[in-house]
Amino acid sequence: MWCWRQPLNSYFAAVTLTLLVLSSSLISLASGYVPFPAPATVAQQLPGLLAQPGAYASPVAGLPELRAALVQRFPAVSPEQVVITPGAKAALFSLFCTTLQPGDEVLLLTPSWFGFDELVRLAGGTLRTLALSAEDGYALDPAALAATLTPRTRVVLFSNPNNPTGRIYSAPELATLLAVLAARPDVLVVSDEIYERVSFGQPVPSLLGFPDPAQRHVVIHGFSKSLALVGWGIGYLVAPLAIAQACAQWQGKTAAAPAVPSQLAALVATQAADTIGAELLRLLTPRREQLQQGLTRLGLPYVPTAGTYYVFADFRAYLRPGLALTEASGVLVEQLRAGGVEVVDGATCHAPGYARLSFAASEAELTEALARIGTVLEQIRQS
Repeated sequence: MWCWRQPLNSYFAAVTLTLLVLSSSLISLASGYVPFPAPATVAQQLPGLLAQPGAYASPVAGLPELRAALVQRFPAVSPEQVVITPGAKAALFSLFCTTLQPGDEVLLLTPSWFGFDELVRLAGGTLRTLALSAEDGYALDPAALAATLTPRTRVVLFSNPNNPTGRIYSAPELATLLAVLAARPDVLVVSDEIYERVSFGQPVPSLLGFPDPAQRHVVIHGFSKSLALVGWGIGYLVAPLAIAQACAQWQGKTAAAPAVPSQLAALVATQAADTIGAELLRLLTPRREQLQQGLTRLGLPYVPTAGTYYVFADFRAYLRPGLALTEASGVLVEQLRAGGVEVVDGATCHAPGYARLSFAASEAELTEALARIGTVLEQIRQS
């Protein structure tokens, strides 16, 4: 098993202590990481791997054995198309820096992770958005996608599963998106799949599983979300060979390959991915139900989470009248924080009035957080 178990009396003592601490501290449901320890198999196998001769030498694109392990599921993809990076953000930034020219547009499907915007800006790109709606479950609209493309569109960017909505886009939905883009072979299709294994039933299709005749499919991935390697600083991208080589060259000029111990930990985690993913889901599933049921009791709408460990809840009924939507969204988040719960402002995800809440927290924290949210909402109703 991945997690250890305490004796029963120690467990109850820990729960009592947790409740006492929670009564006077801020509870964060804003974190993007799971609070669980790294998989035990990593700690068990890593020392032996590090003891091997030459264990600390790595090409700038990453260890060959790790790159090969990552593409075993996709026979049409070669290890040379993989670049190991110091996290998924580094993978995105290297991609944008090597492919975007001044004036190039990145079309982002929203709601979206709040970090995309700044990475595009820092790389010199221009961000455009295509807003998807909770009213139809954040469905992809082929006509809307076609209408939003411009002659300057260079990248179409989305995440699957989606952060913050938890929406998983099926293989037929991705096929529809690719059919729309068939008329634009100059546009890169970039899929952020870092939450791939955090799926509560519905499989997550990878962009790597689709034919790529125009050589323009790119997948961004990492190990901190789906495989619990929080703090190890390691991610990767998979791209057509020319793009992968350009990204590796850029990495070599601006930094280096990630530390070899992190790469070897990622190799162990990749080899044990099914076991690690199953254990992660075992821990997260009851907490998902706890948070969603709690939000339902509070009367807060949301689209049920299919993947990731977030629920994207609709707080628009509690926004302060007379303020601009983005400002009102920020005020609401501050009200929740003053009430003892920290969440991610949906405005930073291009959806003001919503909030992202993580259920990667203890059951005691979720119970207390929901009670505090209820208190804040009641205060707003009475004001």
